[in-house]
Amino acid sequence: MPHFDQSTVENTLLKLLSVDGFARLSGEMERVDLPLRHVLVASDVPSTHVCFLERGLGSMVVGSTDEEAVEIGHIGPEGASGMHVVLAVETTPTRTFMQVAGSGIMVPMETFRRALADDPEMKDFFLRYVHTTVLQLAHSALASARFNMHERLARWILMCHDRLEGNNLAITHEFLALMLGVRRSGVTNELHVLEGVQAIRSTRGNVRIVDREKLIEIAGGCYGVPEREYEKVLGLPLRAKYVSPLA
Repeated sequence: MPHFDQSTVENTLLKLLSVDGFARLSGEMERVDLPLRHVLVASDVPSTHVCFLERGLGSMVVGSTDEEAVEIGHIGPEGASGMHVVLAVETTPTRTFMQVAGSGIMVPMETFRRALADDPEMKDFFLRYVHTTVLQLAHSALASARFNMHERLARWILMCHDRLEGNNLAITHEFLALMLGVRRSGVTNELHVLEGVQAIRSTRGNVRIVDREKLIEIAGGCYGVPEREYEKVLGLPLRAKYVSPLA
């Protein structure tokens, strides 16, 4: 089994763990590829592993009893899947799967649970992370209830940009429709709006960020609070890994 060096892992949560906390997990870590559509958390099924993403984008989706579904949040290199277990819950009705292929570090669920039980400081750390994910979900609800479609689209694109490397985002119209809970035709119209103000450039299967600051201006009050809270309670900016000048 390969040795994992905390200074070189590319997941922010693992970087921020105490040396002792990292050591509790490192002996059982396994680096894995995460292909498109790979399921990280299945609905109502006990998770076997926690996955700390290093690259790619995970999508948290909630579904209704009549099979309607909408995305409620993202996971990237700033986070991890399977965090319902931190709240002493065995399963969750939500589903998490890879919307953009990447890679991550898997830790067996029993190893993770044992580490939390043995290390109260570590458990408190992950509870703070769970707090930031709950806030992300809350602001998704706020955006859906109080903001216009182009504002919500700008927010979701910014959230993807926070978690994916570079300014070309390999996200499809189908994915954006799931994020916004609308038809693909509606997404196309709203992308044209953002292109018209030269905030993005959209082609099939790709959205290129042209002007991030303009996207932030368009998103207005529906973007920023969860991102600032992440930095406040965990100590690093959510985008710490990928901040780079726009080309």
